Amino acid sequence: MDLGILVTVLDSALRLSIPLLAACLAGLWSERSGVVDIGLEGKMLVAAFASAAGAYVFGSAWTGLLVGIAASVVIGLVHGFASISQRGNQIVSGVAINMLAAGLTAIVGNAWYGQGGRTPPLEGDQRFGGVLFGHSALVYVVLLAVPVTWFVLGHTRFGLRLRAVGENPAAVDTAGISVTGLRYTAVIIAGVLCGLAGAYLSVGQAAGFLPNMTAGRGFIALAALIFAKWRAWPALGACFLFGLLDASANQLQGLSLPGIGEVPVQAIQALPYLMTVILLAGVIGKAIPPRAAGVPYVKER
Repeated sequence: MDLGILVTVLDSALRLSIPLLAACLAGLWSERSGVVDIGLEGKMLVAAFASAAGAYVFGSAWTGLLVGIAASVVIGLVHGFASISQRGNQIVSGVAINMLAAGLTAIVGNAWYGQGGRTPPLEGDQRFGGVLFGHSALVYVVLLAVPVTWFVLGHTRFGLRLRAVGENPAAVDTAGISVTGLRYTAVIIAGVLCGLAGAYLSVGQAAGFLPNMTAGRGFIALAALIFAKWRAWPALGACFLFGLLDASANQLQGLSLPGIGEVPVQAIQALPYLMTVILLAGVIGKAIPPRAAGVPYVKER
């Protein structure tokens, strides 16, 4: 392979892995506290729309980012209320958030802008420009979140308590520490990270919001989280692997194989999703999630 093509593919892989990485870290924080977060896709989508709308209205990408994070946190708190306070089924709550986000962003976008759910194109300061090696500031913020997550969860009192809540909430409660408070904190952190992922999609990578522009990235991030066994550094590698597959698929479009001819574009674009199924088929059963993940905690009286 030509060196120039290799550099282009790796650069593209990094760009494409950033929203996956942010969502994967969001799931890591949430599930380490015992809250399964199937709604990553929905929070990313809401954040993408809110960020694009905020950047367009205020003329600033950074303001759009804050709006997107706020919207994602609000949706995350809805999931937290249903899962933590009301002890509802966390899977059902996450699926409901995904369905709500898909419909709500399209309807509100069409009502506000009349462009089929799209926001108007963003220009100039309304988008994140390159600050180093052609990458926007959000790329480095998300990459920085990896060592921060690793250090906080593994080497601080707060992180150890959060992980304990995901393993044995009754023991944490017995020690006089609020299980509910720690889980809500994790849900808020997950909302911030999903806000970064959504903002990157619409204000950093693209020039506006498109309906369903997350295109299943939230579910791929969940697959990467399981493949990484709920650890920060392996999550970085897993997300880069998926980004590399996506970038390679873009380069392979129009490829002709002997005896087959030109490979359909749809088959090439399906590679990352096919790899998701393959990896999960090999990892499910071997990866052990936090023991209390998905189990509502009922305080003994």
